[in-house]
Amino acid sequence: MNGGEIIARVLQKQGVKFLFTLCGGHISPIFVSAEKAGIRIIDTRHETNAVFAADAVARLTGIPGVVAVTAGPGLTNTITAIKNAYLAQSPIILLGGAAATILKGRGSLQDIDQMKMMKPNVKWAASINQVKEIVPTLEKAFAIAQEGMPGPVFVECPVDTLYDEELVRSWYGAKSKEVPPKNLRERVVQWYINHHAKNLFKEKDNINFNNPPAVASFPKHSSSQTSKAISRIKSASKPLMLIGSGAMMNPQRANELASAVSQLGIPVYLSGMARGLLGKENQLQMRHHRKEAIKEADLIILAGVPNDFRLDYGNHIGGRPFISINRSKEDLTKNKNPTIGILADPQEFLIDLSKKFQGNYTGWIETLRNRDNKREANINEQANAVTQQGINPIKLFRELEPVLDDNTILVADGGDFVATSAYTLRPRSPLSWLDPGVFGTLGVGAGFALGAKLVFPEKDVWIIYGDGSAGYSLMEYDTFVRHKLPVISVIGNDACWAQIARDQIEFLKSDTAMNLAYSNYQDIGKAFGAEGVRVENIDAFNAAVVEAKSMSRKGKPYIINAIIGKTDFRKGSISL
Repeated sequence: MNGGEIIARVLQKQGVKFLFTLCGGHISPIFVSAEKAGIRIIDTRHETNAVFAADAVARLTGIPGVVAVTAGPGLTNTITAIKNAYLAQSPIILLGGAAATILKGRGSLQDIDQMKMMKPNVKWAASINQVKEIVPTLEKAFAIAQEGMPGPVFVECPVDTLYDEELVRSWYGAKSKEVPPKNLRERVVQWYINHHAKNLFKEKDNINFNNPPAVASFPKHSSSQTSKAISRIKSASKPLMLIGSGAMMNPQRANELASAVSQLGIPVYLSGMARGLLGKENQLQMRHHRKEAIKEADLIILAGVPNDFRLDYGNHIGGRPFISINRSKEDLTKNKNPTIGILADPQEFLIDLSKKFQGNYTGWIETLRNRDNKREANINEQANAVTQQGINPIKLFRELEPVLDDNTILVADGGDFVATSAYTLRPRSPLSWLDPGVFGTLGVGAGFALGAKLVFPEKDVWIIYGDGSAGYSLMEYDTFVRHKLPVISVIGNDACWAQIARDQIEFLKSDTAMNLAYSNYQDIGKAFGAEGVRVENIDAFNAAVVEAKSMSRKGKPYIINAIIGKTDFRKGSISL
């Protein structure tokens, strides 16, 4: 059994169903052995998209997503996606090829100090030096990735730990004792090589595969903390709840959390992975004027939400009392100490809280609901405005919203166009919205969609792309076609980096580096065997949506390249 086969066996035992990769000689035994073990191998066109796909799998299943990339540039290509996963608190196992243990630091192909590069960007990093270390190292990696605040880990797999011993010894030129060295220098070199090979494969046949997968551990709340929170909530007449990605770390209990939130009866704003938690329509969920609602509330509950730039570093809350529940000690008190701080899993806490408390805030909910309805009416007015060129993007989403199936997953990848969609599209159910998270990374679209379609092949997966962000990953339409994954994309094409341009032009009076072209992005998909169309008016868009859904049912990925006009809908919304 070689190192690749050992890794495959560990992945299988950990419940891994997909391995994302881009081929390289350093890592071939990993994905070849994994395929033989029944793990589906998905090879992407760029390593960063392999990581994004693994990130989506982790978010949607709770099982760490696994990626294998080759040494050197294969690994450096993952950095942005790995850092995004780190900040989004997604558990990922990144297996990186490396130069042979005997050649490290000697100028071998693609040999760099990978450990020094990766350690600042992951929860934990380790390098395998002997074949017998593979199993315990990987078992520890899976445990660390999931415990406490989840995140990515890196395991460096030197090429000579992965291939068959006989082949590796032939690479080394390790000779048997029957072939005597010709001189002292050769004798010393031969001794060193033989000694190194012997140590590398020492006890490789005594590996233990019997350890059960580790159960994820994280801080737990106490009954006294629950009681304290209930007492505080009971004293409030206008409580408000904010639920974010930090409350969605166990996707298996997402529906249970949704029931708990409904049972609590407290009006709520949802963000990140929590979008869609309460379905398309729920009287408790508010979508607009969050800042104003916070200022009117007499108690705020942050469930998996830190006081970062999204809450103006705590300034939105100001001096109001608030309860914060978070697995992360850092996020729990970021920028502002809570009135009640609970270091625990927000999902478990809210589920437990709902069994002991149910509130009734009809008047408060009605106030918020009326304001939401007025904003919806205002958005409808803006949707009907005529733009100078192309489709009004607000109108586009207003038309798309009612025809999306209930089994839809939305993947958000872009700036202005995607942010507009967040005001107008309504995720249908828990785990039906994927966005990059706090890092604000462009380019997640194809990778996230890839992972989502693999986990939920029966669902429609739509990527909402800006024309700028689409440039990062449209090549993955090749991957969609090859692996028969009929993803649909809508590209908002205004030939501009609109979110940045709006403020740059106003403040700096320049459109330098802002302009793109009204390119035929749909032809990229067609080049790989997908389908697509360019549309320039709302009727053509509506027809394209019908065709996209039809083609998806037939197994064809699709691109709608929608030429859109410019609006001031989100003027002044850039976050810094």
